[in-house]
Amino acid sequence: MKKHFNSILILSMAACTIGFTACKDEPDKYEIADGRPTVNYIRCLSSEVVGQQDDEDTKYTNGELVESAYPSSTLCLVGDNLRSIVEIYFNDLKANLNTSYISDNSLIVNVPGSVPSEVSDKMYLITNDKDTVAVDFKVIISAPTIVSMSCEYAPVGSTATIYGSYIIDDPNTPLTVNFKNAAGEDLPATDVAVAADYSSVSFTVPEGAVEGPINVTSVYGTTKAPFQYCDTRGLMFDFDGATGLGNHGWHDRVITSDATSLTGNFVQLGDGTAGLDEKAGWDDGNFSFEYWCGSWDTPQNVTSGDGIALNKLVDFTNWETMSLKFEMYIPKASPWKSGALQIAFEGYDRVTISGNAIDGWSGSVVGANAWVFNGENGQGNYGRALYRPWTETGSFDTNDEWITVTIPLTAFIYDKDGGTTGVVPPKSAADFASLTFFVMGGGIDGEACTPWIKIDNIRAVPNK
Repeated sequence: MKKHFNSILILSMAACTIGFTACKDEPDKYEIADGRPTVNYIRCLSSEVVGQQDDEDTKYTNGELVESAYPSSTLCLVGDNLRSIVEIYFNDLKANLNTSYISDNSLIVNVPGSVPSEVSDKMYLITNDKDTVAVDFKVIISAPTIVSMSCEYAPVGSTATIYGSYIIDDPNTPLTVNFKNAAGEDLPATDVAVAADYSSVSFTVPEGAVEGPINVTSVYGTTKAPFQYCDTRGLMFDFDGATGLGNHGWHDRVITSDATSLTGNFVQLGDGTAGLDEKAGWDDGNFSFEYWCGSWDTPQNVTSGDGIALNKLVDFTNWETMSLKFEMYIPKASPWKSGALQIAFEGYDRVTISGNAIDGWSGSVVGANAWVFNGENGQGNYGRALYRPWTETGSFDTNDEWITVTIPLTAFIYDKDGGTTGVVPPKSAADFASLTFFVMGGGIDGEACTPWIKIDNIRAVPNK
């Protein structure tokens, strides 16, 4: 699958220098011509990048001769009497024309970005005399592009939504969403409903669905989602005993279950009564969860049991191609209106539970502290992610449902106030030994609130 990105001004300049007749940018002198146009050939001017389904070694060049293109591609038609064209249709979709990019011998136009209702594999050139010239040209519709899922741990029998583009339901070839069953076979979701703009599909998670990949198939092809259902790869905290990890720092954060539970226990930040002011000032007693690796032994143990370094539990070798994921629940009755969920990974040189020496580690070892958040003793300019979805509307809740939050590990680049100057982000797998969540600050004022944030299934997984 190839995605095309446009830059009309730059591309039109390029077209004028690579052998076409110059495109005249003289709108004041533009005059529509009579007669019929002739198209000798078509060039694609769009930059093309590797998509989810392309081979890794695929190479693309601009300006190649084409007989087909993807939606939103930029094309240059080369021929004669092209100023006679007043409208262009691709299948049944009308394209926008700019006379600044039309001359007698060249015309630059974008393929419409929408999906056609009727496919003829033709380009229709409408002249000033109302004649129609049909040109063979195929608009290639991609297989579905999959970006995210509302909740990757959605229970069997519940409704979930997958988001992306080109999620098309054809009456002759209905869209399918396939999970895996215990035998590794495809298991189709039921109650499939595709959005009118092809940007999402809602469905019921089928009985028998187990952990594994999800595939979405339309009349235009099949796409494997860049995530897995109920993914336990890279699982660090499920709070139910799978890894045995939980609180391991200064605070005994509430780990519990209730009627809203997704997969059992969850960790809770706030309780619907503890308050954040408009600046979300320091309140680690209610809004901080720490897992600081190590033990009180000398040397301290970071290789097994409670206190294991997270980079001993999960392979962070290719951390730049990974994301932190977790499920989150914020009830409508206790919305979030201020502060950022600041999430920081730390190496031994930033925090451990005791600060005692570690076998096989020659670098510095630092004990329990809050430097990553308060900058004490000149420390703390450590990169962290800031998750603050309430800033879009002033208030955020998850509508009494669980959602999946995804944060690329390359996004751990901010300081506590949202700046990036002087920040030291993660640089290697050694920087992923401990983990801290803390709702505080973030650099954007909000509104006083009493949020209740439930978090489950904290994991670090590949982006694809």
